[in-house]
Amino acid sequence: MKILITGSAGFIGFSMCEYFLKKKYSVTGIDNFDDYYSVKLKKKRINILKKHKNFIFFDIDLMDKLQIKKILNKNNFTFIFHFAAQAGVRYSQKNPQKYINSNIISFINLMENIKSRKLKKFFYASSSSVYGNSKKFPCNESQELKPINIYSKSKKFNEKIASYYSKKYRITMIGLRFFTIFGEWGRPDMLLIKMFEAIRNNEKLQINNYGNHSRDFTYIGDVKKIFDKLLNKRIIGHKIFNICSSKPLKILNICKNFKNKNLKIKKIAKHSADVLKTYGDNKKIKNLTSIKFVNQMKEINKLYNWYNKTNMYRYLEK
Repeated sequence: MKILITGSAGFIGFSMCEYFLKKKYSVTGIDNFDDYYSVKLKKKRINILKKHKNFIFFDIDLMDKLQIKKILNKNNFTFIFHFAAQAGVRYSQKNPQKYINSNIISFINLMENIKSRKLKKFFYASSSSVYGNSKKFPCNESQELKPINIYSKSKKFNEKIASYYSKKYRITMIGLRFFTIFGEWGRPDMLLIKMFEAIRNNEKLQINNYGNHSRDFTYIGDVKKIFDKLLNKRIIGHKIFNICSSKPLKILNICKNFKNKNLKIKKIAKHSADVLKTYGDNKKIKNLTSIKFVNQMKEINKLYNWYNKTNMYRYLEK
C-alpha cells in the first residue's frame, strides 16, 4: 500500500504520516515549509518521519504542476491525503492572495493531476469554519454553509471542486470538516500551545471575546483512528464528514483549568474573523466507523505534561 500525504510537515499531515509509517505502509510526504508558523517545528516533524525507512519526502510547492505530475507518474498511490493548505482564519484578512494560491489553485492543480489515475480514495481537509456563525447546533453535514472569511470560503470552494471531479472522473473523494484538532506536535498558533507558552514564560495569554468563545476540541488520536477505519470502508462518490468530539468547551473554562499552573490571562474583544461557537454533529462519522471519542480535558492535561517533557518550546522559533 502506497500513500501520498501533502502538508506532511504540518500538524495533521505529520501525525498521519507517523501513524501510517508505524503500520509499515509506504508513505511519501510533500511540503514546502511555509513560514506561517515555526519552520523549525516543521523541520523537526520531518526529521522524526525520516527515521522511518518507508518514508520519502519531497520539498515542493503544489503550485508547481510539473513537480506534482513527476511524483504521481513515478508512483502508483493507493490513497492520497491532501492536508497542504494555508491555515489561519485571521491571517486570511491580511494576505488573501496566499489563500487563493495555496487553498484553491494548488487544490485544482492536484485535481487535474489525479483525474486520470486509479486511486482507491482521495481524502482532503475541509474545516468547521464553513458553517460560519451558525445558529443551528450541532452543525450537521447537510445544513447550509455560511463561511464568513477568505479561509472558510476557500474550504467551501474545495468541497465544490471535489464534488465536480468526483462525479466527472468517478473518483472516491472524502472531505473532512475538522473541528479544532489538538495534540502532540500541534500548531503553536492555536490556543493550547499558546497557553502553555504563556505559562512557561510567565506572560499573559490574550483570549478573544473575553473567553466566551466555545470550540469543539478534537484529539488527534481520534483523527488517526478515524482515518485508519475509513481506508477500508466502502465509500462511493464524494462524501463529507464532520470530525469532532461534539462536546464544545468554553475557552475561559479551559483557562480556569490551568489556574493552578499560574496561568495569567488578558481578556480582549472579539476579532472580526472569529466565529462565536463551533459545535459539530458527529453521528455520521460515528455510525460509519464506530469511533469513541476521548475526554478532551483529560487529553489537554496530558498534552501539557507532554509539552513540558519534550521541551517543545525549543522548536517554536521561526
